[in-house]
Parts: sequence; structure tokens; C-alpha cells
Amino acid sequence: MKILVTGGAGYIGSHTVLLLLTNGFEVVVLDNLMNASIESIRRVEHLTGKKVSFIKGDIQDKTALTSLFNEHAIDAVIHFAALKAVGESSTIPLEYYQNNVHGTLCLLEVMANLNINHFIFSSSATVYGGENAVPYEESMPLGEASSPYGASKVMIERVLKDLAQSNLDFRAVCLRYFNPIGAHESGQIGEDPKGIPNNLLPYVAQVAVGKRERLQVFGDDYSTEDGTCERDYLHVMDLAEGHVAAVNWLQKNSEFTGVEAFNLGTGKAVSVLSIIKAFEQASQQKVPYTIAPRRHGDLPAFWANAEKANKQLGWRATRDLTQMMTDTWRWQSNNPEGYPK
Repeated sequence: MKILVTGGAGYIGSHTVLLLLTNGFEVVVLDNLMNASIESIRRVEHLTGKKVSFIKGDIQDKTALTSLFNEHAIDAVIHFAALKAVGESSTIPLEYYQNNVHGTLCLLEVMANLNINHFIFSSSATVYGGENAVPYEESMPLGEASSPYGASKVMIERVLKDLAQSNLDFRAVCLRYFNPIGAHESGQIGEDPKGIPNNLLPYVAQVAVGKRERLQVFGDDYSTEDGTCERDYLHVMDLAEGHVAAVNWLQKNSEFTGVEAFNLGTGKAVSVLSIIKAFEQASQQKVPYTIAPRRHGDLPAFWANAEKANKQLGWRATRDLTQMMTDTWRWQSNNPEGYPK
């Protein structure tokens, strides 16, 4: 089975490509390298001893997409390619809608023209919005997203549902994941944000390795145990295993049509200050921080109910917080500047 992975050179994409290869799938990666490095693909090939067909290109380029699909007999698409920073999306919303929503429409149009109907979408817990009660469950309605990033994910899920109603051969899985952190246990691939990190743990790791002076904690007056935001953090390798499980589920359930959503999370919420403490323990490095004002779009706390993924996909997050911290530090300390530029 040959799978196209859009955004496959990025953080989650590269870890998923690695697991797809080790599970016997053929992989084609399409990535514009806007927020990624080709070095991640080289290292995946080295770790697995297998070759990846890499194409540098953009999902908004329908001519390039058509050529790709005509050259490679693609059976399914895993779609990661997107801009992904909640805070940034509020400052440049048009770019997020253009890249995330329009880009996905371009991809789906080309797939429809070529009768390719198996699709796994990198969705997000942000689709539940602020009005749904925690823990989030897949039966809940799509919420009012608190950021343009979240809104783009809601829009795409609605597009997929409408597409499935118009095309009874279309089969899609929306993986709504929470907060992926960690790195492959080899320390060879990990999260390498370009510029100032938008996510918590890469920033923590860069402070610990001496690349940045101190961390800003956005708000300590939330209605949580220690006043800081709480999130459901899961290991990126657990998340990658969830994507492989979704591919296997689509293969096994050949009679299924439509769109099915699954939460991928641990079911536990961890605060920002708890993350800092756990990282300090794992790395034996001090992480200085200051308290800053709340960041627009951040919700106080949310976490997953992931029982549906366990029952239907046979998936469960197995790596604990200590392993998430240890693997992150191994990656960051081995690669203090990230991938070679």
C-alpha cells in the first residue's frame, strides 16, 4: 500500500513516516519545507533503512499534485500540511485560511478528479471549542473555535463531511489530537521549529540547552490547580502509532464510508508549571521562567476521552510524561541547533 504524506518532513509527519515505513508501507512525502527540513527525511531513511519518495511542493499547486498522483499509484493520503500555531493564527488569519483551508480543498479536488478516496486528516482538539465540557468526546458537536487555526480545522472537518455525503466512495478519518511532545527514542528526529517556538516544550528545551534565556508562562491566574493552563500532552510516537492504526482500520473496514473522528490523547491534563518541573528533573537543567499576560485564544484546560480510539482502532497512549521529557531532552541536547541548516 502506497501512502502520500503531506507535510511529511515536519515534526509529526516525520515520526509517522518512520512508523509507516517500519510497518511495511510505501511512502511518498510532499512538503514545501516552509516549517520543516529535508534532513528529517534523510534521518528517517537512515533509521529505517528504507527509501522515501520526496517531492518538494505545495498542496495549493494543483498541477503539481496531479503530476504526483499520476506518477505514483497512491492508495491513501495522510494530510498534515498546515500552519499550526494558535497564537500566530490570530495575527495572520488570512494566511492560515489560505494555507490550511484552501490548500486542503486543492488536495481534495485533485483526489476527487483521480478517484482517490481514502483520507486521514490531521485535525485537532481545538475543534471542540470552549463551550464543550471536558473531557472532550467525539460525539460532541463541533464548537466555536477560539482561534483561526482551530476554525480552519473545524471548516475542513465540515468539508470532509459534506464531501462524504456527496461521494459514497469517500472514506475519511479525522484524528483529533491534543498536545504532541517528545521525540523518537534515537534522538535523531524531533521538533525543530523555525525561529521562536510557538509551542511550550520546544521553548522549554531551548532554554534548557542555552539557546534561549528564559521561558514566558502565559498566565498564572486560570481556574486550574496551579493557575497555569492544563493540556493533554502525548508522546509523538504514540501519536504516530495512532495514524498507522487509522490506516489499518480503513483497510480492515472496507465497507465503511463517510467520516469517522477519533481523539488521540492520554486522558490526563498537565499544567505548564508541571511540564517545567518534569523537564528539569529529566534533563537536570534549570529552566528559568517569568509570568506573562494570558495569550489570546488559549483555553484554561482540556483533555481527551480516548476510549473510542482504544476500542475501535486498538490504540492507546502508552508512553508516560517522564519518557516524553527524556526523549525531548535527548533530541535537543544531541541537536542544540535543531537540524543542520
